[in-house]
Amino acid sequence: MCGIVGLYAKTDSVRENLGKYVGAMLEQMGERGPDSAGVAFYADSAIAGEASKVTVQHDDTNQIDAVAQSVQTAFNGVQLKRRGTHLVIESTKTPELMEQWVRESFPDVRLMSAGKRIEIYKEKGHPSEFVSNYALHEISGSHALAHTRMATESAITTSHSHPFSTGLDLCLVHNGSLSNHNRLREKLLRAGIRFETDNDSEVAAGYLTWRISQGDSLRQALAAAIRDLDGFYTFAIGTRDGFAVLRDPVACKPAVLAETDDWVAMSSEFRAIAQLPGAENAKVWEPVPAQIYTWEGEIRDGVAA
Repeated sequence: MCGIVGLYAKTDSVRENLGKYVGAMLEQMGERGPDSAGVAFYADSAIAGEASKVTVQHDDTNQIDAVAQSVQTAFNGVQLKRRGTHLVIESTKTPELMEQWVRESFPDVRLMSAGKRIEIYKEKGHPSEFVSNYALHEISGSHALAHTRMATESAITTSHSHPFSTGLDLCLVHNGSLSNHNRLREKLLRAGIRFETDNDSEVAAGYLTWRISQGDSLRQALAAAIRDLDGFYTFAIGTRDGFAVLRDPVACKPAVLAETDDWVAMSSEFRAIAQLPGAENAKVWEPVPAQIYTWEGEIRDGVAA
């Protein structure tokens, strides 16, 4: 099953309450995915000017304490945020350098995401517990994607939960199943894409990262995905500036889009969108199969692939 929610803020009021609204949406998807939940927030940095973020996670909070202590010694002017078993590290260093430091200094710690704005939190357990334990209502930002998981293809672990991030400021959540992910994984590994799990959804994220690294725009990468990814899926993809939605050509997995003057939202079911202010006046529609929908900056459109 699994459930997806996404919210893109078009006003300051929605930005300030992004976590509150996404949390309410996520709780509505608990029946679709009771095994785990996760969310990717795109939030401003606490450091003025050019900065980067990496989010790390470990089930043993003593390991997170060790990372926090060590990174403050290794880099000047670091800002830290603790949330659950996760730590967001903000620095004026590049995200590539911060990612390398984490992998070399703490190889047992999971690197959840890296980039300029992305913060990923995910955990085993029911989505309602996740929303409460991670105090999502406190988080603000421009947009977010979230996921509830009913595990069918791989283990119930924090690392197997969505979202998956395989590139800077890029993440993917997925409802469905891919049939050719093992063969595609081998190809992507040879191309230098790194994977942390055997989840088929992470392969989809890695595929998009690879296409973009070869010069594709996100729209071009998604158009190629329709050709190269076998299976059934609803994808929601986060980027630094917005998010995109794509269903496979058969579109057997549910999805709903809605838009008002204040926000753009997507979900597997309308009951999640109904939690948002002004939902009763929103333009609501079902995304067309094999059509790419994007919301980035002031660009909001859906173009046939």
